[in-house]
Amino acid sequence: TGSTTTEQSTSSMSTSPVTVTTSEVTQTGSTPKTTTSGPTPSRSTSTTPVTGTSSPETTTTTRTPSPPTGSHTTPVSTTSSGPGSTPVTPSSRPTSTAPVTTSGTTPTETFTTTSGTTSSSFTISTTTTTSTTIKTLPPGSTSTSGPTATSTAVTTTGSESWWLCNCTKAICIEDNIVQVIPVICNPPPKPICSNGLSPVPVIDEDGCCWHWECDCYCTGWGDPHYMTFDGLYYSYQGNCTYVLVEEINKKVDNFGVYIDNYHCDARDVVSCPRTLIVRHETQEVRMTTVKPNTLQVEVTVNNQLVALPYTKFGVSIYESGINRVVEIPELKMNVTYNGLSFSIRMPFSLFGNNTQGQCGTCNNNTADDCMLPNGNIAANCETMADHWQVVDPSKPQCSPGLIPTGAPSTTPTEPCKESSICKILLGSVFKPCHEFVQPEKYYAACVFDSCVLPNLDLECSSLQIYAATCADQGVCIDWRSHTNGVCSHECPPGKEYRACGPIKEPTCKSSHQNETSTKQVEGCFCPNGTMLYDSGVDVCVKTCGCVGVDMIPREFGEKFTVDCQDCICLEGEHGIICQPHKCGDQNKVTCDGEGFYKVTEVNPEDSCCPLVTCKCNTSFCTAKIPKCTLGFEIHSYIPSGQCCPVYQCVPKGVCVHQNAEFLPNSSVFVDKCQNCVCTNEVNVSTQLNIISCKHVPCNTYCKPGFELKPVKGECCGRCVQTKCIIHAANNDELILSPGEFKNDPTNNCTIYSCIDVRNQLISSTSEITCPAFNEESCKPGTISFLPNGCCKTCAPVDSRTPCSVRHREDFIVYNGCRSVDRVVMTECEGTCGTFSMYSAEANSMDHSCSCCRETETTEKHVELKCPGGHSISHKYIYVESCSCQDTECSYPGAKKLQNREENDQASSLNRTKRAIGFTSK
Repeated sequence: TGSTTTEQSTSSMSTSPVTVTTSEVTQTGSTPKTTTSGPTPSRSTSTTPVTGTSSPETTTTTRTPSPPTGSHTTPVSTTSSGPGSTPVTPSSRPTSTAPVTTSGTTPTETFTTTSGTTSSSFTISTTTTTSTTIKTLPPGSTSTSGPTATSTAVTTTGSESWWLCNCTKAICIEDNIVQVIPVICNPPPKPICSNGLSPVPVIDEDGCCWHWECDCYCTGWGDPHYMTFDGLYYSYQGNCTYVLVEEINKKVDNFGVYIDNYHCDARDVVSCPRTLIVRHETQEVRMTTVKPNTLQVEVTVNNQLVALPYTKFGVSIYESGINRVVEIPELKMNVTYNGLSFSIRMPFSLFGNNTQGQCGTCNNNTADDCMLPNGNIAANCETMADHWQVVDPSKPQCSPGLIPTGAPSTTPTEPCKESSICKILLGSVFKPCHEFVQPEKYYAACVFDSCVLPNLDLECSSLQIYAATCADQGVCIDWRSHTNGVCSHECPPGKEYRACGPIKEPTCKSSHQNETSTKQVEGCFCPNGTMLYDSGVDVCVKTCGCVGVDMIPREFGEKFTVDCQDCICLEGEHGIICQPHKCGDQNKVTCDGEGFYKVTEVNPEDSCCPLVTCKCNTSFCTAKIPKCTLGFEIHSYIPSGQCCPVYQCVPKGVCVHQNAEFLPNSSVFVDKCQNCVCTNEVNVSTQLNIISCKHVPCNTYCKPGFELKPVKGECCGRCVQTKCIIHAANNDELILSPGEFKNDPTNNCTIYSCIDVRNQLISSTSEITCPAFNEESCKPGTISFLPNGCCKTCAPVDSRTPCSVRHREDFIVYNGCRSVDRVVMTECEGTCGTFSMYSAEANSMDHSCSCCRETETTEKHVELKCPGGHSISHKYIYVESCSCQDTECSYPGAKKLQNREENDQASSLNRTKRAIGFTSK
């Protein structure tokens, strides 16, 4: 180590006969020598033989690595006892002549070291010393037999040295005296790493001894939480693109790891990782979460989507369990990402004291982890993180270089009850890991996530990254089964979940003998009894045969057809051998007839050999489709063996009315006075269904006094009142036609009448007022009723009733209008001298007639109310006085006698009518 430059080379060494004397000695004394004969390796350049003599002595070389601090150099000390011993350092070589002494080795102890993701085993030895003296013989004695050595040539000033096998160094002293020095390694003390992880043993540059180093290990998870290279925990909620790690002193061209965060809640309070970016020389690798808060990640290289595994220009990308891993073997580093968390592992020997960014400075000291780009140390890493923003064209709202107004809070503003998921970190599930990785910081991050984002199950990421860190320290925990399904991980069909699976899953194509890593990862793996066919072919197979483009496992010797290639799976480098599929002879097909054309279709028995058949396309037919009348439809059929259809119009089985079609049993509107239905009966001549109609049912009964009259625009007549309906005193119902009079059945003095005034029926009730009647003035046996059946009359005795004015009160009715109140009216009534006697002188009947008549009248006015609501003024004659006045006696003879009764009846009727006209209710 130190500043020595070492170059590995393999060369064919020439040998010359030498005499070798070997004796077992201790570090403080000498023993007798034993001489043996054997070859001495020498450079292929010419050498002058020199004979030397050896004396008993002891030489011991001790290499003790120091803990990895500072520049990590390893002191080398070389001591020699006895005469002529010279100290040997990496920068100088002894020039004095001295016998050659070789240190033997003690039993070995095996350790495991990790650089990047490559594990290797080596041996640490502590030895007692044996002494070997190599003496070059004269040139005359030569030998061509001897081994071919692989050595590391170390050139020092004034001398020449090289490595022999088993960590033995040969130094040319002088005079062909070669000093052989075996390297003795003492176990170095184990340092304490500030990040809480176990240090790793690292082989020195000479490949013999080893020393401890604290790897640069940075992680991030959740929303998001960071653990720097030196183990400092902080949370940062920026949603831009930031530097995770870059070199302070640029040694690697275009090298850096960056993170693209985004706000993963609706309130824009917290952020989550979305893309992890790794740059190395000419390549930029982006690992992007396909769906937020999931383990679905896609990988692009220089903005081109790539399939895994991918190896190019010193960058290797592959899947390891649930992770995507970017590995740069030249730098012995790797970057893992699974959509929820990331980790960066870098060797201290290459990056110690030379990192900057949000992952801090890797020097096993947390004091300077919050370093700003200008070299100053921020008060906290939350403030520091904002200064590592980089330009991202996809995020124009982000402006690198702006000083944040204040450090974001990483503590929930309100206390909340911790999630039961977080308690698993402190419980018995993870207890086996507690002594290797302290869980407190991961627990704090879990509580924060469960409080700030309770609905995103982000607390699972804290458990996942803690379990991954434990697995990195050699403690694998099966923890997902204890989360009641909250943090479960679903695997695709054909795979099963394992919490402790290999970092690189064994495949049929990989070598298993060199796999010595004891580390494990969680993920989806092939079930027991199966194996992944290849890292780029995600197919689990029971036997390692072949897998083609159809991703179907095949056994050796199996024949199959794929993509119209006849293939066979053979054991060997090429695996699947294919040749074009051969089809049998097919009969020639001709397609005659209108509408037919040839078509090539898939053969159900052999998809690679298509069938040629005749297909029908009616668009090629020339016959036009006829247009059918209403009630008919086109019916087509294709005769056997033909393509083009034959058309004809056939009845639809419907009724047709007024350019409309009606299905059977549906109503058809002909007019509103008929109910019509489409029947299933067919008219033979028209071939259309018959419409059956019935008149709308009407009510033909009308109550007494009403008659059924037709109504214009209506289907049925209406009962219209045509007679007056009068309710008599004893609830008898009288029905009178207009102009008809009828006496009350129980009282002849009450007369009912019915009149029609402008199509309005008006019924009237009249009371007959009888003249004064005195039975005492009647001759006995002559009392009778007048024709009106109400008033009595009789043959008077001698006394006569004088002619006088008689008064009565009654309504006046004129042209349908009637007085409001009863009006006082007068009339002349009484007995006048009327007689008939025989005259002998004239030889005939002599008549003398006298009539009770008005002698003085006046004209009076009264207001009449009409049915229309208006009023009219009416005048009538009022009799002031009456007297007996002579009148001519006419109608003599028998005719008068014959008609007397009729005249009396007519006179009585006229009087009654006159009474009715002036007396009504």
